[in-house]
Amino acid sequence: MDDTPKKFDRIIAILIQLQSKKTVRAQELAERFGVSLRTIYRDMRSLEASGVPLYGEAGTGYSLVDGYKLPPVMFTREEAASFIAAEKLVQKFSDKALGGSYNSAMFKIKSILKNEDKDWLQSMEESVLMQQTQTIAPDPVPNVLAELMKSSAEKYCVTLQYQAMDAESISQRLIEPVGVFHDYSNWYAIGFCHLRNDYRQFRTDRIFGIKPTEQPFTHQHQPLEHYLKKDQKPCDITKVRMLVDPKFARYLSTEKYNHGFVSEAVTKEGIEMLFMARDIKQWFPRWYMMYADFATILEPQELIDTVAQLLENYSNRLIAKHPESM
Repeated sequence: MDDTPKKFDRIIAILIQLQSKKTVRAQELAERFGVSLRTIYRDMRSLEASGVPLYGEAGTGYSLVDGYKLPPVMFTREEAASFIAAEKLVQKFSDKALGGSYNSAMFKIKSILKNEDKDWLQSMEESVLMQQTQTIAPDPVPNVLAELMKSSAEKYCVTLQYQAMDAESISQRLIEPVGVFHDYSNWYAIGFCHLRNDYRQFRTDRIFGIKPTEQPFTHQHQPLEHYLKKDQKPCDITKVRMLVDPKFARYLSTEKYNHGFVSEAVTKEGIEMLFMARDIKQWFPRWYMMYADFATILEPQELIDTVAQLLENYSNRLIAKHPESM
């Protein structure tokens, strides 16, 4: 079978990836294209034979000789359309500075499209909307994400004016940002904190000031994913069965996935939901209490007892606070 067209597309894609990164490992290319290392080595020899100035170093990877560039790459309609969804997400879920930079990049991308593709893209843009399920509080500093990302890439320290959740006042922190991530409608940064002499997590809406310094990093940091996995402490998983009134089950449709939802089945009594819950002492029972008037816990007994104790504690506090109304 002649796979020449497939090989040609792969070699062009390899060349584009070489232009997008300083160094590319052969194993990385093999995993991306689903081929063997031997195939990647043959592709590299083909690029060299066609006059592309490659530099390869054992154990490091391949690089293009500095200064070698290809003409601008043309995007297909489908590739350009994928940027529309990304643009909408950036506008909704990033800070003002980062959003502005992305908008500027999008203008450049659109400028190289053919006229008919520009019209097609504009029509699609008007048909895509990102809605937020809840209001997100604006970050006190409009450029915090852009500054954190820049400092982590260029490896210089930044000074933060930061107020921790349990702190009454703002403290100054000198940190080496490792990276940023988005979780539960908030942006966070992980970095080495010189004040604590350890890695710490910072929520961006608690950052009230950020200032770059000329001080370079003092540590060689692992990739961001390493520290995220490190923060994931092992915990017990408990099977939870809950019977929900069908009329109200839809109200749990989004939040249930944050609490270990596995499956559900329609029964004569209602909709039986199965969870593999991580915390039946704190978070799960408190979440359940929001829907307790139309949901019944079937098992485990430990969760039933926990909810009963929480209700009793609340009732006692309410009576003590307002005895005249009881």
